[in-house]
Amino acid sequence: MNWPTSIFLISTFILALTAMPAYAFFYGIDWYQWTVFFGLFIATGLSVTLGYHRLYSHRAFQAKWPVRLFVLLFGAASFEGSAISWVSDHRYHHKHVDHDEDPYDIRKGFFHAHIGWLLVKLQPVRSLDNVKDLLSDPLCRWQNKYMVPLAFLVGFGLPTALGALHAGWIGALGGFLVGGVTRVVAVQQMTFFINSLCHMVGDQPYSFRCTARDSWIMALFTFGEGYHNFHHEFQHDYRNGVKPWQWDPTKWTIWLLNRIGLASNLRRVPAERILLAELVAAQSKINSHLSRISAQESMCRIAAAWHECLRQVAASLSAYREELSSAIDEKKRLSQEALHTIRQELQLALAQLKLDMKLDVGRMAS
Repeated sequence: MNWPTSIFLISTFILALTAMPAYAFFYGIDWYQWTVFFGLFIATGLSVTLGYHRLYSHRAFQAKWPVRLFVLLFGAASFEGSAISWVSDHRYHHKHVDHDEDPYDIRKGFFHAHIGWLLVKLQPVRSLDNVKDLLSDPLCRWQNKYMVPLAFLVGFGLPTALGALHAGWIGALGGFLVGGVTRVVAVQQMTFFINSLCHMVGDQPYSFRCTARDSWIMALFTFGEGYHNFHHEFQHDYRNGVKPWQWDPTKWTIWLLNRIGLASNLRRVPAERILLAELVAAQSKINSHLSRISAQESMCRIAAAWHECLRQVAASLSAYREELSSAIDEKKRLSQEALHTIRQELQLALAQLKLDMKLDVGRMAS
């Protein structure tokens, strides 16, 4: 057992479920304490998603030293380990996703992927050879060396001090329980759900090569990290929610930092490559559905007509797929009109697939 980690995770979870409600019952939680909670939740949550994940793990953009110092300080306050250890685990995850070397392999079950992998020590201990870039960074080495005092100082000391300034010892206790303990549990669960539920629940619009899935519901609670299928297919893109309407506060924050000169070299996957991945995934879904149709079902004239229509739609995608592949190979950029036309054909194909699947379900039910 990894006793220090296990004791911390279990005790903070119990305090959040018992002591914090008891404090709220006896003393109440006012606007100030909620402000501290949400302020630190955003600061520490974004330090993990923007800093540990997109900046350090995937080098999706570059950041000036004030941003890097901020995410290292408040990343420590999430009690998810140093950037060096976090990034090493995450890079192993991407390299060996859904295999034994994956630290939070979903094939071993929800509990293992969610938190179980943290409760035990792995033997032998993994090498840090995959984070040589962070080991050469003085700020990352400093955070790694003083990880424990930084975590307790920023994670628990800061909200306790802010609470004391507001309402004395009662406020200090509230700051510790609300802005400290409960906020730590909330941020950690946010991260843990990416490792577990986002490999179980949602859609796979870009790739079926691993279990990662897109979930707009999970994105709401994880600063945009819920679009996990896209991320695993295009891990170096600074965006997870690539569509304009998708909820991705981390992406918007990186964009804002770029506008004010604190971030640069934002990496984006060309629209042609993204659309090609969607076309390939859509064709795979259609072909899988058509292959499951039995010869007996196809004898029905109505069903046969629907299935034939779906086959024609799937065939029409091939031409667009070839056009995109050719453009990518020749490093050409298609016009917005051309991309819009292909997207419309893709949406038509997916809509036709849904109708065809509903027809089959209705026929089987009858």
